[in-house]
Amino acid sequence: MRKKWLIVAGATLSVALVAFVRTQDSATQDTATQSTTEQATTSVQPIAFPHNVHAGTYQIQCLYCHFSATRSVDAGIPPVGTCMGCHLVITGTEPNQQAEIQKVAGYFQRGEAIPWTRIYKTRDHVHFPHMRHVNAGVACQTCHGQVQEMGVIESRAPEWGGTDMGWCVSCHVQMGARRDCTVCHY
Repeated sequence: MRKKWLIVAGATLSVALVAFVRTQDSATQDTATQSTTEQATTSVQPIAFPHNVHAGTYQIQCLYCHFSATRSVDAGIPPVGTCMGCHLVITGTEPNQQAEIQKVAGYFQRGEAIPWTRIYKTRDHVHFPHMRHVNAGVACQTCHGQVQEMGVIESRAPEWGGTDMGWCVSCHVQMGARRDCTVCHY
Protein backbone atom coordinates (compact mmCIF):
# COMPACT_ATOMS: atom_id res chain seq x y z
CA MET A 1 0.00 0.00 0.00
CA ARG A 2 2.75 2.42 0.95
CA LYS A 3 4.72 1.60 -2.21
CA LYS A 4 1.63 2.30 -4.36
CA TRP A 5 1.14 5.66 -2.61
CA LEU A 6 4.75 6.63 -3.32
CA ILE A 7 4.39 5.70 -7.00
CA VAL A 8 1.16 7.74 -7.36
CA ALA A 9 2.70 10.71 -5.52
CA GLY A 10 5.85 10.54 -7.67
CA ALA A 11 3.84 10.36 -10.89
CA THR A 12 1.61 13.27 -9.82
CA LEU A 13 4.64 15.36 -8.94
CA SER A 14 6.27 14.56 -12.29
CA VAL A 15 3.14 15.55 -14.23
CA ALA A 16 2.84 18.78 -12.22
CA LEU A 17 6.50 19.61 -12.86
CA VAL A 18 6.15 19.03 -16.62
CA ALA A 19 2.99 21.18 -16.71
CA PHE A 20 4.75 23.95 -14.77
CA VAL A 21 7.76 23.94 -17.10
CA ARG A 22 5.52 24.05 -20.20
CA THR A 23 3.51 26.93 -18.73
CA GLN A 24 6.69 28.89 -17.99
CA ASP A 25 8.08 28.23 -21.46
CA SER A 26 4.81 29.34 -23.05
CA ALA A 27 4.70 32.50 -20.91
CA THR A 28 8.30 33.33 -21.85
CA GLN A 29 7.52 32.95 -25.56
CA ASP A 30 4.36 35.09 -25.22
CA THR A 31 6.32 37.80 -23.38
CA ALA A 32 9.11 37.75 -25.97
CA THR A 33 6.58 38.08 -28.80
CA GLN A 34 4.77 40.87 -26.96
CA SER A 35 8.05 42.73 -26.27
CA THR A 36 9.10 42.53 -29.90
CA THR A 37 5.71 43.82 -31.02
CA GLU A 38 5.72 46.65 -28.46
CA GLN A 39 9.24 47.74 -29.40
CA ALA A 40 8.17 48.00 -33.00
CA THR A 41 5.37 50.41 -32.13
CA THR A 42 6.45 52.28 -28.99
CA SER A 43 9.60 53.69 -27.45
CA VAL A 44 11.35 51.81 -24.68
CA GLN A 45 11.90 55.10 -22.81
CA PRO A 46 9.21 57.34 -21.28
CA ILE A 47 10.95 60.44 -22.70
CA ALA A 48 12.59 60.55 -26.12
CA PHE A 49 15.87 61.90 -24.75
CA PRO A 50 18.22 62.69 -27.68
CA HIS A 51 21.77 62.13 -26.51
CA ASN A 52 23.06 63.44 -29.84
CA VAL A 53 21.50 66.85 -29.09
CA HIS A 54 22.53 67.08 -25.43
CA ALA A 55 25.97 65.39 -25.53
CA GLY A 56 26.63 66.07 -29.21
CA THR A 57 25.28 69.44 -30.35
CA TYR A 58 25.40 71.14 -26.93
CA GLN A 59 28.45 69.13 -25.72
CA ILE A 60 27.05 68.54 -22.24
CA GLN A 61 29.51 66.21 -20.51
CA CYS A 62 28.30 62.74 -19.48
CA LEU A 63 29.11 63.51 -15.84
CA TYR A 64 26.75 66.50 -15.76
CA CYS A 65 23.77 64.17 -15.91
CA HIS A 66 25.41 60.95 -14.69
CA PHE A 67 26.95 62.83 -11.77
CA SER A 68 27.58 59.90 -9.44
CA ALA A 69 29.75 57.91 -11.89
CA THR A 70 32.93 59.26 -10.25
CA ARG A 71 31.93 58.22 -6.74
CA SER A 72 29.42 55.38 -6.98
CA VAL A 73 28.94 51.90 -8.40
CA ASP A 74 26.08 53.25 -10.54
CA ALA A 75 26.46 56.14 -12.96
CA GLY A 76 23.20 57.63 -11.68
CA ILE A 77 20.28 59.22 -13.43
CA PRO A 78 19.75 62.96 -12.94
CA PRO A 79 16.82 64.17 -10.88
CA VAL A 80 14.11 65.82 -12.96
CA GLY A 81 15.16 69.15 -11.42
CA THR A 82 18.46 68.92 -13.31
CA CYS A 83 16.55 68.60 -16.59
CA MET A 84 14.23 71.44 -15.69
CA GLY A 85 17.18 73.68 -14.80
CA CYS A 86 17.63 74.11 -18.55
CA HIS A 87 14.16 73.31 -19.81
CA LEU A 88 12.45 76.07 -17.82
CA VAL A 89 14.14 78.33 -20.36
CA ILE A 90 14.74 76.02 -23.34
CA THR A 91 11.32 74.84 -24.47
CA GLY A 92 12.25 73.30 -27.82
CA THR A 93 11.90 74.61 -31.35
CA GLU A 94 9.92 71.78 -32.92
CA PRO A 95 6.55 70.33 -31.83
CA ASN A 96 8.02 66.91 -31.02
CA GLN A 97 10.71 68.51 -28.82
CA GLN A 98 8.11 70.66 -27.07
CA ALA A 99 5.95 67.59 -26.41
CA GLU A 100 8.86 65.69 -24.84
CA ILE A 101 9.86 68.68 -22.73
CA GLN A 102 6.24 68.94 -21.54
CA LYS A 103 6.43 65.30 -20.40
CA VAL A 104 9.56 66.19 -18.39
CA ALA A 105 7.75 69.21 -16.92
CA GLY A 106 4.83 66.97 -15.97
CA TYR A 107 7.10 64.66 -13.97
CA PHE A 108 8.70 67.71 -12.35
CA GLN A 109 5.33 69.26 -11.39
CA ARG A 110 4.10 65.96 -9.92
CA GLY A 111 7.37 65.49 -8.01
CA GLU A 112 7.94 62.14 -9.71
CA ALA A 113 11.16 60.65 -11.01
CA ILE A 114 11.17 59.80 -14.69
CA PRO A 115 10.78 55.99 -14.89
CA TRP A 116 13.66 55.33 -17.30
CA THR A 117 14.10 51.81 -18.62
CA ARG A 118 17.54 50.48 -17.77
CA ILE A 119 19.50 49.51 -20.88
CA TYR A 120 22.92 48.52 -19.51
CA LYS A 121 23.08 45.90 -16.77
CA THR A 122 25.65 43.28 -15.97
CA ARG A 123 24.59 39.91 -14.66
CA ASP A 124 23.62 39.72 -11.00
CA HIS A 125 26.84 37.94 -9.96
CA VAL A 126 29.02 40.66 -11.52
CA HIS A 127 29.71 44.10 -10.08
CA PHE A 128 30.76 46.95 -12.33
CA PRO A 129 31.78 49.91 -10.19
CA HIS A 130 31.58 52.95 -12.47
CA MET A 131 33.72 55.04 -10.12
CA ARG A 132 36.75 52.77 -10.51
CA HIS A 133 36.53 52.85 -14.29
CA VAL A 134 35.81 56.58 -14.64
CA ASN A 135 38.52 57.50 -12.14
CA ALA A 136 40.99 55.27 -14.01
CA GLY A 137 40.38 57.34 -17.12
CA VAL A 138 38.19 54.90 -19.03
CA ALA A 139 36.01 57.01 -21.33
CA CYS A 140 32.26 56.40 -21.22
CA GLN A 141 32.39 55.70 -24.97
CA THR A 142 34.63 52.66 -24.38
CA CYS A 143 31.63 50.70 -23.12
CA HIS A 144 28.65 52.77 -24.20
CA GLY A 145 29.73 53.71 -27.72
CA GLN A 146 29.66 57.17 -29.28
CA VAL A 147 26.72 58.37 -27.18
CA GLN A 148 27.13 61.92 -28.45
CA GLU A 149 26.11 60.61 -31.89
CA MET A 150 23.13 58.52 -30.71
CA GLY A 151 19.55 59.69 -30.58
CA VAL A 152 17.22 58.02 -28.07
CA ILE A 153 19.07 55.08 -26.56
CA GLU A 154 16.81 52.04 -26.62
CA SER A 155 19.37 49.26 -26.92
CA ARG A 156 22.99 48.63 -26.02
CA ALA A 157 25.77 49.93 -28.22
CA PRO A 158 27.63 47.26 -30.22
CA GLU A 159 30.82 48.18 -28.31
CA TRP A 160 29.33 46.96 -25.04
CA GLY A 161 30.39 43.46 -24.13
CA GLY A 162 29.32 43.57 -20.48
CA THR A 163 27.65 40.15 -20.59
CA ASP A 164 30.90 38.55 -21.81
CA MET A 165 33.55 38.06 -19.16
CA GLY A 166 36.22 37.65 -21.84
CA TRP A 167 35.53 41.19 -23.09
CA CYS A 168 36.04 42.58 -19.59
CA VAL A 169 39.17 40.50 -18.94
CA SER A 170 40.76 41.53 -22.25
CA CYS A 171 40.19 45.19 -21.36
CA HIS A 172 41.74 44.62 -17.91
CA VAL A 173 44.77 42.96 -19.57
CA GLN A 174 45.11 45.81 -22.09
CA MET A 175 44.81 48.48 -19.37
CA GLY A 176 47.02 46.65 -16.85
CA ALA A 177 44.16 46.45 -14.33
CA ARG A 178 43.76 43.80 -11.64
CA ARG A 179 42.32 40.50 -12.82
CA ASP A 180 41.71 38.51 -9.66
CA CYS A 181 38.15 37.20 -9.29
CA THR A 182 37.25 39.46 -6.36
CA VAL A 183 37.65 42.59 -8.48
CA CYS A 184 34.27 41.93 -10.11
CA HIS A 185 32.75 39.02 -8.20
CA TYR A 186 32.14 40.04 -4.60
